[in-house]
Formats: sequence, structure tokens, C-alpha cells
Amino acid sequence: MSERQALIIGASRGLGLVLANELARRDWHVIATTRQEGGELRENADAWDGRLEVESLEMTSPEQLAALRERLSGRRLDLLLVNAAIDRGDLPIGEVPTDMFVEVMVTNALSPLRALEALGELVVPGGTVAVMSSEQGSVSRNTEPGYELYKASKAALNQLVRSYATRNADDGRTKLLIDPGHNRTRLGGPDAPLIPQESIPAVADVLESQAGVPGLRFLDRDGETVPW
Repeated sequence: MSERQALIIGASRGLGLVLANELARRDWHVIATTRQEGGELRENADAWDGRLEVESLEMTSPEQLAALRERLSGRRLDLLLVNAAIDRGDLPIGEVPTDMFVEVMVTNALSPLRALEALGELVVPGGTVAVMSSEQGSVSRNTEPGYELYKASKAALNQLVRSYATRNADDGRTKLLIDPGHNRTRLGGPDAPLIPQESIPAVADVLESQAGVPGLRFLDRDGETVPW
């Protein structure tokens, strides 16, 4: 059995960093992207005996996405996972400045889809195209106040991934939106109930178990369906 290949977009810290290490531990070959020079991801790559390689990428730059696609030309991926998001605080939507709205929507919704469009063809038929989403993007579960812009960006992300999946329904690839739960990261805050070292192995289990099952699903870290 040949070594499985994964590309993780956004792995400099938090969930993406832990997932890169978890897949490397499971004997995947992982290509992980970061905007930073140095940092923990590059330090970790040295410890994985070639199973973890690092690429530079600013995901919001179409030019950098195209350059990464060119550098990876000829590679074949079993998994492409986009894990990148920002939050700009808890403001009622009427108080959100226009430039903040644009920044969050471009980062959380538009850029992940640009990444799928640029890099998705590297994924083999039967492989998986996945995006880290959130239960916060579930319209039907939006029953508590707060974080309106972040919720809207994740709902937009989910809708765009569904459009992508519909347009590419016959490509034989698995498409997943993953809700990893509320984790203690820079985005999730220090009071979140989960820690990535405990939740991400479950996410990896879901990614591995869903491989080869075509179509789109929105799943949590336990493999349960999250309502749209």
C-alpha cells in the first residue's frame, strides 16, 4: 500500500498544526502550509523524518495559490483539507465596519473555495476534499446570540462548499465539512471546553473513515451529521 498524501492549508498553529502532526503520526505524508517563516510547524517537520513538509502560502492571495498549484504539479493527494479562519470579535452585525466584514468573508468563505478550485484537481478520484467548518455555521442551530459575523462567514462557507460539491458531483471524490467542536485555540479562546490534542484525533478518524464515500456531508468530530 503506497503512502497516503495529504495537503493541509493553514497549519502554522492550532487545529491545523495538531492535525498535521496527527496524520504524520499515522504514517501519512503531509504537506502543510504556513504564512510564517520558522515557527513550530517547521520545527516539527524536522522531527518527522520526511513525512511532514512545509510550504509557504497566504491563502487569500490568488497568485500564491496558483504558485503553490504549480509547485505541486504532478503530486497526487488522497486528502486536501482547508483549515483557515479568523474572527474579529463579538459585534452586532449593524456595528461591523465594512472593511471588517469584507476581511472575514474573504478569509473564511471566499479564500477556502479558491483553494479548492486551485488545488482540488490534485486529489485522486476516491480521495477527500475537506474544509474545517463549525457548528456556528448551522443556520438551524443559530438559536443563541453572539458572533454574528463569524456565524455568517461559516454559513457562507457551507453554502459555497455545497455549490462546489454540486458542480463536481461526478468527480468521485468525498467532500466533507468538519465541525471540530469548540477548542482552546487562538480563535476558540482559553475557556473553550475542548483541547485540540484530544479532539483532532477524532477528526482524523472521521477523515479516514469517510474516505472513498462520494458526496458531501457536514459532520462533527464524532462523525455525526450537523444540520444545515
